[in-house]
Amino acid sequence: MDPFRSIFGRAPAVHLGPLEQQVHHAVWMRGTATVREVLQDGTIWQTYTTIMTTMNRLFQKGLLGRVLEGKAFRYSARYSPEELECVAAVSGMQRLLGSEHASLHLSYFVETVGAQDEKLLEELHALVERQRADLLLKKGEQQ
Repeated sequence: MDPFRSIFGRAPAVHLGPLEQQVHHAVWMRGTATVREVLQDGTIWQTYTTIMTTMNRLFQKGLLGRVLEGKAFRYSARYSPEELECVAAVSGMQRLLGSEHASLHLSYFVETVGAQDEKLLEELHALVERQRADLLLKKGEQQ
């Protein structure tokens, strides 16, 4: 089973801005962090209040957990950066496939993949065939 498949139902489908991505990644890399700890190594050049607001927004979006530690919150990431990227990609694809021009979007995708990398196009073909076989198998089980 796909390791990311299990998160689709529980991870919020949200778009993160560059600073939110950077802060989320900083917390993920540390395991847990306060605002001060995120700012400590100097890789994020923002004010304390900007990072505090960003971390609070990530908490409100359900992407960070937090516990009160003295006068500050200690945050932890609920999802890995890879999980968030996966959810964002699936969400974007679902939006495209939900439009009345879904087959046109698919043709653009296939053209882009083919122009980018022939091996990747072969992998896409294999994935489509595997998915088709899985669907046929499920149909056979339901009858």
